[in-house]
Amino acid sequence: MAIGAYVQAWRLARRQSVEALAAKAGVPSASLEAIESGELDPMVSTLETLAAALGIPPSWLHSDPKHLNLVTADPDGDTSELLPTESIDPVTERVLLGTRQERGLYVLLTALLQSGDPKLLRAAEVSLQSLVKQSKQTTVPWQTRPPGHFEPPSD
Repeated sequence: MAIGAYVQAWRLARRQSVEALAAKAGVPSASLEAIESGELDPMVSTLETLAAALGIPPSWLHSDPKHLNLVTADPDGDTSELLPTESIDPVTERVLLGTRQERGLYVLLTALLQSGDPKLLRAAEVSLQSLVKQSKQTTVPWQTRPPGHFEPPSD
C-alpha cells in the first residue's frame, strides 16, 4: 500500500476531513488530496507535519491504523480472527504476537505514543532505558561475591 493510502486511512480513523487535517498541518488541501491519491510523493517533513496533526508518531504513517486496533482490541475476544496475516508486515505481526503475553504493557505504551506529548514520551523512554540497564545487571547479591565466599539470602 502506498503512503498516501495510509495517510488517508489515518485521517479517516481520526474522523478528520481533508480540509480540517490540511488546515491543522498547514498543508494546502489540494496537496493533501494529491498525496492521498498517490499523485504526489510527499517530503519527509510533510509526513512529519501530517503525523503531528494526526497525533501519531511519523512511523505509524507506514502502516494501517487497523493494525493498532488489533493491539488495543478487547483481550477477551477471539484473537485468531483478529490476525489477518496476509496484510500485516512482519514487525507488526511480531508486536501482535507479543501482545498476547504482555498485553497491558503494549496497551500502556501504545496509549503513551498516541498521546504524542513529548515530555511523556521522553519520560517513558528514559524509564525504559533504565529498566533495560537494570535487567542486564546481576540482581542476586551472592553472585557478585568473590569465589569461596558465600552469604545465604536472608528471609
